[in-house]
Amino acid sequence: MKEEKKYRPNVAAVILSPSYPFECKMLLARRNDMEDVWQFPQGGIDEGESAKTALLRELKEEIGTDEVEILAEFPEWINYDFPTKIAQKMYPYDGQSQKYFLVRLKANAKINLNTKNPEFDAYKFVYLDEIFNITNHFKKPIYTKVLKHFKEGGYL
Repeated sequence: MKEEKKYRPNVAAVILSPSYPFECKMLLARRNDMEDVWQFPQGGIDEGESAKTALLRELKEEIGTDEVEILAEFPEWINYDFPTKIAQKMYPYDGQSQKYFLVRLKANAKINLNTKNPEFDAYKFVYLDEIFNITNHFKKPIYTKVLKHFKEGGYL
């Protein structure tokens, strides 16, 4: 009998700059534990926590601010499996089940990567057509699906 895969509940944020909608740039952050891996901020959902509460907590923990406006959310959860190297580190999980949100930074938001447990060492805002030149890892198909949805919804 094949064993069921175990997915960690997770939230992820496509973060638009405060100048949105006049300029449509999104935040990518570079992980400090992998070489040149850029991604959207994301993190686990704690027991009993809603996805939106987890989103705001994770943003505060990862980029030092939760000063965002939620514009939209991807309508479904997306499951993905970890690559072998990451799966060993994330045991007992085989992957993650993610809920994506599209948010805009508020004008007064200050990004600070020097948080209690830093996960990123750099960030930049890039246009949609630059995302896939920078993010070249196993999440690329997920990013494609999510960004296509937000684009078709008229947000990007």
